[in-house]
Amino acid sequence: MTDLESKLLGEKLHYYCSSSDEDEPMLDRDPPKQSKSDWDGTSSNTGPKGVLNDWEQYKRQQSTQRVQREKDVLKQINDMALTCKSEIEEMDDQFLAEYRKKRMKEMMAKTQEAPVFGKVFDLLTGDDFLVAVENENPYVTVIVHVYEHNVPTCSIMNSCLKVLCHEFQKTKFCKLIGSSAGMSLNFKMCGVPALLAYRAGQLVGNFVRITDELGDDFYAGDVENFLIEHGVLSDKSCIPSIITNDNDNNDDI
Repeated sequence: MTDLESKLLGEKLHYYCSSSDEDEPMLDRDPPKQSKSDWDGTSSNTGPKGVLNDWEQYKRQQSTQRVQREKDVLKQINDMALTCKSEIEEMDDQFLAEYRKKRMKEMMAKTQEAPVFGKVFDLLTGDDFLVAVENENPYVTVIVHVYEHNVPTCSIMNSCLKVLCHEFQKTKFCKLIGSSAGMSLNFKMCGVPALLAYRAGQLVGNFVRITDELGDDFYAGDVENFLIEHGVLSDKSCIPSIITNDNDNNDDI
């Protein structure tokens, strides 16, 4: 398509008539208009109005194409942003999984380094109780049975702890007579048998008159399940999958 100025000049030359040509019929200055929808980018119109119409159609087409290009660019940017976001989220998930696996291994390693006990310790005074709880390895769980003589369920609990101390040898099991620790008469009558669990000097389990949960006739397995359900003891059958999977991969290497 020729430029607008050339078309305008050419229009003037084409429609110029001298005075000597008065007898000749005048050319039609307004040829039939072309439909806007049929315009293909080349001019078939003549005359200034046709040229201007072609120019307007050309500008509209350019504007439409520019808008479409902008939409395409925005779509590409959005697609790239979504792709980058997905990759970043995937990297974050992988990083968190690796971090959890590392921390779990460190915690298990610390637990393996904890001392082995394998028996029930007798605490004779309140000071013995404080030393047993506060001076122990922070990764060791200390379970203290507060009991009284001549209470049948207390005797049953002591028998259960003798069994559990061999199954959970890295857990420290202790027993303490309530009256020796200065417990109140009401506690000695209504609070025993009681199990207190500590970790890093902090109370993590407080089960006063535990027979309300276990009943008066219970066994070592009942006590074990109860302590596992309340997060005091670790379930040996439930090793985290991130550890077992990693060990399996190492065995394959």
